Amino acid sequence: MSQGKALEDFCAFFNKLDNTCTEKLYEVYTEDIVFSDPLHHVEGRRALEAYFAAMYENVERCQFVYHTRQQQGNQAFVTWTMTFAHPRLAGGRSIDVEGCSALTFAEDGRVLRHRDYFDAGAMLYEHLPLMGRAIRWLKQRLG
Repeated sequence: MSQGKALEDFCAFFNKLDNTCTEKLYEVYTEDIVFSDPLHHVEGRRALEAYFAAMYENVERCQFVYHTRQQQGNQAFVTWTMTFAHPRLAGGRSIDVEGCSALTFAEDGRVLRHRDYFDAGAMLYEHLPLMGRAIRWLKQRLG
């Protein structure tokens, strides 16, 4: 599989995420995938399936806009803005989170390693009723 196609397939997959996404993870990830983000570290596709199933269970919508895509050999880096809505966060309003993904592809074009970098506060904590107020207050004091 060509380098560009593997990265494009990855990006396309993430723009189809919903509560049924776990059914197609085998198309994008190897069996021994290692995935990490600021909230979790997961090893193996079955564990990743469980993580995504729990994460997207109540998400009403999720969309990615990709900004920069770079790939050299089997390593890739993608910057993105994720827009999602969850009924328990921000009163169900859309939330925008900027981040990036560092990827390592296997020979067959599927992802072997996936590391996401984003501000967990901007994604989650700032939108919780009590914690959100405290974090926004702290950011104002430090800014």
